[in-house]
Amino acid sequence: MTKVTVLSRSFSRHPVLRAELLARYPDASFNDAGVSLSGEELIKALRGHQKAIIALEPISAEVLDAVPELRVIAKYGVGFDKIDLAALITRDVSLGWAGGVNRRSVAELVIGFAISMLRKLPEANDAVCNDNWHQVVGRQLSDCTIGIIGCGHVGQDLGRILRAGFDCRVLAHDIQDHPTYYTETGVMPSSLDALLREADVISVHLPHDTSTANILDATHLSMIKASAILINTARGGLVDEMAIKKMLKAGTLAGAAFDVFACEPPEDQELLDLPNFFATPHVGGSTQESILAMGRAAIDGLDDYRVPKKGIFPPGL
Repeated sequence: MTKVTVLSRSFSRHPVLRAELLARYPDASFNDAGVSLSGEELIKALRGHQKAIIALEPISAEVLDAVPELRVIAKYGVGFDKIDLAALITRDVSLGWAGGVNRRSVAELVIGFAISMLRKLPEANDAVCNDNWHQVVGRQLSDCTIGIIGCGHVGQDLGRILRAGFDCRVLAHDIQDHPTYYTETGVMPSSLDALLREADVISVHLPHDTSTANILDATHLSMIKASAILINTARGGLVDEMAIKKMLKAGTLAGAAFDVFACEPPEDQELLDLPNFFATPHVGGSTQESILAMGRAAIDGLDDYRVPKKGIFPPGL
C-alpha cells in the first residue's frame, strides 16, 4: 500500500483538505505537531513514505538520498524554489505541481497594495489614530501606468484586471512573447528598462532562480522615477532591499509594498519602520479560496505527476 505524508502545517490543520485527502488515501499521515521541518527532522518525517505533500520544506539532494523510497513530491503552493529539481531528475523522483492556482489571490493583493500606497492609506490611518485629522491627497490607480515584470499566471491575471476593471495603461516585461495575450487585453510588451522608467506602479512576478536573483539591483532601481511605487509579491531575493531602503529614505522612490523578503521574517527593522514602506507576512496566497485550490492541486499531484524535464516541466526549469 502506498504511504502518503503531509509535511505542510497549514494543509495538515485544514479540515476540508484533510478529509479530501483521507478519502483518497485513508492511511495518510499529517504534521499534527505543527512544527517547521528541515534537516534530520524532515528526513525522519519522510522516511517510510512513497509520496509526500510539501509546502516550504527544503527538498535537497541530501534529503532525497536519505529517503530513497520517496517517489513523488506534490507541491502545496506554486513556488518550487525550495526543491532541488536537478536532484529530482537524476534520482527519477516525480513532481506533482500545478501553476497559477493562487493567481487571483495574489493579483488582488497587488491591487490592494497599489491602491493603499497610491491613496496613502497607511499615512491617513496613522493620522486619524494619532489625533492628527487632516486631508491626505493621493492618486487614482486608473490614471497610472502599471509595469508588470513577469507575465506568467499571476502577471497575466493582474494585467487583465487592470485593463478591464481600471482601464490602466499596462506594460509587461517577460523573457517569453505572449502575442495573443497582448492582443486580447491591450497589455503592451516592454523592455525592462523602458518599463522601469515609465511605470507609476511596478509589480514583480518572477520565480527566484539564478537568472532572476537580484534582478532589480541598485542600477535597475535607479531607473525608476521618484514618484513611483514598487510592489513585490513574488519571491524574496529579486529586489535589492538595502537599495530600496536608501531610496525610500532619500525620497527617490515614493513607496514600496512587499509581501516577500530575502530573509523571512525580515530582520531589517529600519526598513520596516519607514512610513513609506508597507509589509505583509507572505500572505499572497492566503485566502480561503486559494488555500483550497492549492490543497486540491496538491492532492491531485499525488496521482498526476512526472519527473521534471528541462525546458518542459515545470516552466522555468
